[in-house]
Amino acid sequence: MKFTKMHGCGNDYVYVNGFTEHIDADRKPGLVRRLSDRHFGIGGDGVIFINPGKNAEFEMEMYNADGTRAQMCGNGIRCVAKYVYDYGLTDKTNITIESCGKVKYLELMLGSDNKVSTVRVNMGAPILNAAEIPVLSNNDQVISEEIEVNGQGYKMTCVSMGNPHAVVFIDDVLDGNKLNKKDYEMKDFDIEAIGPYFENHARFPERTNTEFVRVIDRNNVQMRVWERGTGETLACGTGCCATTVACVLNGLTDTKVNVQVLGGRILCEWDRQDNLVYMTGPAVTVFDGEIDDKMIVREEI
Repeated sequence: MKFTKMHGCGNDYVYVNGFTEHIDADRKPGLVRRLSDRHFGIGGDGVIFINPGKNAEFEMEMYNADGTRAQMCGNGIRCVAKYVYDYGLTDKTNITIESCGKVKYLELMLGSDNKVSTVRVNMGAPILNAAEIPVLSNNDQVISEEIEVNGQGYKMTCVSMGNPHAVVFIDDVLDGNKLNKKDYEMKDFDIEAIGPYFENHARFPERTNTEFVRVIDRNNVQMRVWERGTGETLACGTGCCATTVACVLNGLTDTKVNVQVLGGRILCEWDRQDNLVYMTGPAVTVFDGEIDDKMIVREEI
């Protein structure tokens, strides 16, 4: 099976051309787990199959590293756009891609090598209704709402960008821990200790992605993310969008925000008039390869 390794700001996936590679649906979860393994497989935050679209020109069929399906991936969809252009599946620089039936509109920007370097995505309207995110709450919207996770209190703002997000501002956590905010750096935040508890908290019926955010100024924030089914990743495109929406809802930033993640920077803008979120960021091809059939069918222990 041929594949391509790609990443957006370090959020890396194994990409498989579904036009030429045909794999039975019931085999995909196990295959994804093996391909994503960074020791015994290719290594990645998951696997994305690029298929012919039904409601759009192309389909992004995305799986987390644990083999579960995911509805949307902002970094992933940018890489799909780069793949279909660079590998000759389209010659258009404005295309449509669907994921779980939801269609996104993408603008492709070319570099000096005439290959896609940056992609701007219309991510659609943010979902703020608690039941639709979904998150269990007595309120219609969850904005700076208290939640107890593993015995500690937090405040979260919940947004769906096609997948659920709980955004936590680090200053709220730091106040609770009485740490020195001036000297604190995001790299010091122990996301491994709290991320799994947020992901699997009873208030999130479909689990959740969690963003821990530090606001620098009205147009710049730092963010680390714990993604459901994967763990911490170097970037999360939908998480950057959700972070921007949460920042605006809490009056912390303007509507255009540079989100600094561990793997780089993603620009997000919430057009309040049209209620649309736009995300702009890089897409990078790392290498092409071919995986042995024996590895694909290897029994899991």
